[in-house]
Amino acid sequence: MKVDLYKKTAKDFKSLPNLEDYEKTYKTFEWNHMRHELAWFNGKINAAYNAVDRHVDTWRKNKVALYWESENGTTKQYTFEQVARESNKFGNILKSFDVERGDRVFLFLPRIPELFFAFLGILKIGAIAGTLFSAFQEQALEDRLANSGAKVLITTTELKTRVDKIRKNLPDLKHLLVVDSESFTKSLESVEKDLTIAQMDADDYAFMLYTSGTTGKPKGVVHAHRALLQEHMTAKWVLDLKDSDTYWCTADPGWVTGIAYEILGSWSCGVSTVVYGGRFDPKRWYEILQKYKVSVWYTAPTAIRMLMAKGSDMVKQFDLSNLRHLCSVGEPLNPEAVKWGIHAFGKPFHDTWWQTETGAMCLVNYPCLDIKIGSMGKPFPGVKAAILDDSGRQVKPLVEGNIALKPPWPSLMKTIWRRPQKFESYFTNDWYISGDRGWEDKDGYFWFVGRADDVIKTSGERVGPFEVESALVEHPAVIEAGVIGKPDALRGEIIKAFVVLNKNYELRISAKGGSASSRKNEKEKLKEELSLYVKKHLAGHAYPREIEFIDKLPKTRSGKIMRRILKAKELGLPIGDTSTLEEY
Repeated sequence: MKVDLYKKTAKDFKSLPNLEDYEKTYKTFEWNHMRHELAWFNGKINAAYNAVDRHVDTWRKNKVALYWESENGTTKQYTFEQVARESNKFGNILKSFDVERGDRVFLFLPRIPELFFAFLGILKIGAIAGTLFSAFQEQALEDRLANSGAKVLITTTELKTRVDKIRKNLPDLKHLLVVDSESFTKSLESVEKDLTIAQMDADDYAFMLYTSGTTGKPKGVVHAHRALLQEHMTAKWVLDLKDSDTYWCTADPGWVTGIAYEILGSWSCGVSTVVYGGRFDPKRWYEILQKYKVSVWYTAPTAIRMLMAKGSDMVKQFDLSNLRHLCSVGEPLNPEAVKWGIHAFGKPFHDTWWQTETGAMCLVNYPCLDIKIGSMGKPFPGVKAAILDDSGRQVKPLVEGNIALKPPWPSLMKTIWRRPQKFESYFTNDWYISGDRGWEDKDGYFWFVGRADDVIKTSGERVGPFEVESALVEHPAVIEAGVIGKPDALRGEIIKAFVVLNKNYELRISAKGGSASSRKNEKEKLKEELSLYVKKHLAGHAYPREIEFIDKLPKTRSGKIMRRILKAKELGLPIGDTSTLEEY
C-alpha cells in the first residue's frame, strides 16, 4: 500500500506543541500522574467545577469563555465568571424543584447559551445531565426520556410542543422548564448566584447520551466525572489548546464531542470557545473563522467534504491567518480531505478516532507527529490499543482485525443505562471491542477498514467500504460516497456505491445530453469511469459493480454515513431507528 506522508516542518508550528515528545511520553505515562491537572476536594471531584469555576479564582476570571452567535447574527459573550454564575443559577433553580444527586435532568435545546449553563448547573448539583438534539421528534424523545426516567426536562417554547404530545407517556417526568418563558426568566433574575458545588466520587455518574445501533432501541451510554481527566488531557495534547487560542468545535452537545470538547475538556483548559447556533453554510463558517480569529478548529469530515465541494477559491476570500491547528472527528477522514486541507489552508486536518462509549479521543494524530495521510494515528498515552482476531487474540502488524482497547481508561463509559448485559457485551478477554475493524502498521499507526457489520466479503476477499468510498471521493466528479455489500449468488456479495455528484458534473452531463436518453448515456459512461477509477486505485476485486447517483447520503448529525440505511433500502429491509439521522 502506498502511503502519503505529511512531514512536519518548522513552518507547521507557530509555537511548540503542548505534547513535544509522543514516544517518550507514551512509554512513561500514568493517569495518576496527571491528577494534578485538575482540582480535587480531598479526593472528590466535580467535572463542571473543573471546567469553569476553578478559573474564576485565577486571572481567567474576566477572560471570555464563550463567544456565541445565532443564525440571524445575534451575538453574546460571557466571561468564565459569568458562565460560572449563570450555571450556578440553573443549579439553584433545579434544587428548588427537588432535583437531587443521581436524578436525570435532560436538555432539549438548540445551541443557545442556556444549553451550556444548564448542563454545567446539572453537574454542579450532582445530578446526571442528558442531552437531546433539537431535531428529535416525538418518538425519539419518548424513547430516551422514558428509558432514562428523566425527572426534569429543560426546553424552549417552540420545542415544548413536541414534548406536550408525549407527556402522558412519561410518568417520571415531573417538571418542564421553559427557558424563554416569562416565569423562568424572572426566576433566573431573582435566584441566588452562589451555589454549593457537589463533591463527587470520580466514579459518580455525570452525563449520559443515547446512541443508536443497527437494531433495537437507542442505548443510554453513561459517563462519570472521572471522564474529565482524559477529556482535559486530550484537549491539551491533541487539540493543543493554549491560553492564547480561540477555539471552535462545530459539534452539537447532543453528541458526545459537543460535551467532551465544547464544554468540559476544552473549557477545563481555560480556552475561549466559539459556538454558532445556525446551520452549515460554507460562507458563514469562513466568516466566523475570520471574525473570531479562530486558531484551533475541530470539525467533521462531512463538513470538510462540503467545504471541498465549494473549492479553494472561496477560502482565499477570507483572512484565516490565525488558524494554526485543524482536527477532524465523527468518522474516518478520507485522504483526499487531508490533502485538500493542506492545499486550502496550508495545513492538514488531524483525524481523531473515538466513540460515544470511549468518552474521549483514543487513537489520534498529534501536532508533534508526522501524518500518514488516511491513518487514524497512534493511541493516546495511557490507552493501549491492539488489533484482535474474532476469537479475541492479538494479531501481527498489517493483519486486519477488530480494533480493541485495554480497559481501564478514565473516560470509558461507566454503564449502559438499565442494560448491564449490553454493557458487558462490549468486552471480550478483558478487551473493549469497538465494533470497528482496522489494522496496525509496523510503525504503530492504526488504519480504519470499516464497521465490523459493514465489511464486504466479495469473491472470497474482505473489502472495507471506507477505502472504496475514499477512492471514489478522489475522483473530481464525486463529493461523497456510501458503499455497501449487496448479496450476489456468484460472488457472495458485490460492492454497490451510492454517489453524490459534484454539481459541476451534473451541469456538464445536462449540457452534453439534450434528451433524457442522452443524459442517461452520459451517466452510464460516468459510472463505468468511476468503477475503472476505483479498480485502478484499489484492486481488481475492490470496485463497485453497481453505482447509483443520489442527491444526499443518510448521515447522523455527527456526520457518519449510515450504511445500514442504504443497505436496508436497497434490500427492502426494515430501516430501524432513524432518530439520530440528519434531516431524515
